[in-house]
Amino acid sequence: MRRTLSYLTSATLTLAGLTLVTPGTASAAPTSRQQVYAGAAAEFGVPESVLLGVSYLESRWDTNAGKPSTSGGYGPMHLTDADGIRAASAAARPDGTAGEAVDPRGDESRPLSGAPPAEADPAPPAAALETLDAAAGLTGAAPEALRTDPAANIRGGAALLASYQDALGAPTGAGSDPAAWFGAVARYSGADTAEAATTFADEVYATIRDGAARTTDDGQAVRLDGRSVAPQRALADRLGLRKTTRPDGLECPVTVACEWVPAPYEQYGTTPGAYGNHDLSQRPERQKIEYIVIHDTEASWATTLDLVQDPTYVSWHYSLRSVDGQIAQHVKTNDVAWHAGNWDVNARSVGLEHEGFAADGSWYTEALYRSSSKLVRYLAQRFGIPLNRQHILGHDTVPGTTAATVAGMHWDPGPYWDWSHYFDLLGAPLWSTGTALTGLVQIDPDYASNQPAFTGCVTAGVPCAPHGSSAVILRTAPSADAPLLTDLGLHPNGAPSTMHISDHGARASAGQTFALAGRQGDWTAIWYLGQKGWFLNPRSKPTANWQLGLVAIPKKDKTTIPVYGRAYPEAAAYPAGVPVQAISPLQYTLSAGQRYAVGAVLPGQYYRATTFAGTSPGDWTVIQGDKTYVEIQFGQRVAFVDQADVDLRLSIGIFS
Repeated sequence: MRRTLSYLTSATLTLAGLTLVTPGTASAAPTSRQQVYAGAAAEFGVPESVLLGVSYLESRWDTNAGKPSTSGGYGPMHLTDADGIRAASAAARPDGTAGEAVDPRGDESRPLSGAPPAEADPAPPAAALETLDAAAGLTGAAPEALRTDPAANIRGGAALLASYQDALGAPTGAGSDPAAWFGAVARYSGADTAEAATTFADEVYATIRDGAARTTDDGQAVRLDGRSVAPQRALADRLGLRKTTRPDGLECPVTVACEWVPAPYEQYGTTPGAYGNHDLSQRPERQKIEYIVIHDTEASWATTLDLVQDPTYVSWHYSLRSVDGQIAQHVKTNDVAWHAGNWDVNARSVGLEHEGFAADGSWYTEALYRSSSKLVRYLAQRFGIPLNRQHILGHDTVPGTTAATVAGMHWDPGPYWDWSHYFDLLGAPLWSTGTALTGLVQIDPDYASNQPAFTGCVTAGVPCAPHGSSAVILRTAPSADAPLLTDLGLHPNGAPSTMHISDHGARASAGQTFALAGRQGDWTAIWYLGQKGWFLNPRSKPTANWQLGLVAIPKKDKTTIPVYGRAYPEAAAYPAGVPVQAISPLQYTLSAGQRYAVGAVLPGQYYRATTFAGTSPGDWTVIQGDKTYVEIQFGQRVAFVDQADVDLRLSIGIFS
């Protein structure tokens, strides 16, 4: 078949086993990103729909300002370079701890015995993390150009695809049948298993079938018209990748690549409490699963798997890999993993760790977002969990257990996780359900153009590189010059919050719903941590939408009411021999005249699990009394109030 490029078959490079490509004669420079894709497809003999489909699943055609993804990938084609994530991972630990001494189990009745390792976390030198060098060899482009120049990056991706197709002995050329490129697309995923590679390719071909159109983060309109293609899936067998098997009981949807990498349930010391790294249970029969918690790992994939298999460390139910969306399940959902830093939330939740970093502005691949959303939809349907931000929590939304633990709680996945896009993929978009008169506000800024001036991503006090964000900033008055709100849990001296990347004391995040507290010009106020928080919300370019729902209001005889970080039962509910868990208020108060959006109404419960063999009094028992709690969106984190202290009202008509 006629090609628009020539191959130097007399010489090869030892760059990931690829054949060197010599581009054809360059034409006039393209004038749009769409033309760049078309030109690269023609130059390297790749069907344009295949090139666009692969790029969409990697980056949604975004450039991300030349910054690396969470797996060290650059540009619209996600050309990977392991060096791109080594610096970020060298001093990081899972969950954005940044070295903080915190207990992800979150239960002082049985303190965590293990400690996280302190050594650096080098990224693994897998071929999947070195495609940028291969693309440089194929195109002659400098590595820096491949990182920062979208046109060079797209050419590099096209050259890689052509090389993969040629190595498979499959039909080539821009006019070739897109269906015949399935094997090359599967290899492009960077996956090390046949299931992950074919799942990635299936997603690309679903995009080709359905089509896509959007404006990229640098303002370029790109379109892929949908077309019917029956991919030749057998071509992926030629890659010779490791084949995984799904053991009975693996809890993943069939549409994702998933394997079982068990976390150990082992006793490692002589005392009954010296065991790890999770607790046995029988959920949801024993206790309803209310939440799914979204984390990021702050580590490479290899280190993440090493840590979760350490019995002296902690655990989570699932890990998700950035480069291809591969999922590993570690703990059965009927058991309780130690992931949230709040035992009450642990006992009622499933934890998902996503390979990535909260602080450095790295971006998550579309493959990761899609894989995660499919898993969350599966879990939500199975356990009856509503698809909203009151039940799909970020780790940065989980409250501290007591006033003393608030400051040490983790803040991942951070302000760069694209919650709006994530909920689109979940099939639960952040649509308005009300008007300006219905009393509730749901945060929803335009992710790409919303770029708060955070600092400290790399060095304290130094501005972070501009990056899209789900977060809006809250001030004490309707003015860009007004101080930020104060979070007494993070700033007990009463100082204002800061723009440091981990200081979430004056932020609200996409999908979170708050009670309306005021409007003035382009500014909107919400009730937040006992204060009015003002954020810029112009009518011409809104950063929020209107909602209708329930709000919690202090009863008329209450001047203030306490706020809690866990929903524990009253003392009388505990059987003999079981220590009573304190119902300890946080340092915040909810005052008369304030109102907060309601997320759920929960029974007061405590899951008692303190010994390896279940020999302590009351072990492996859910203790429940008469007390009922209301979950509210109180700040960036949720909180709980005693239902006896509040009235629940429809939000409409309460704003004054």
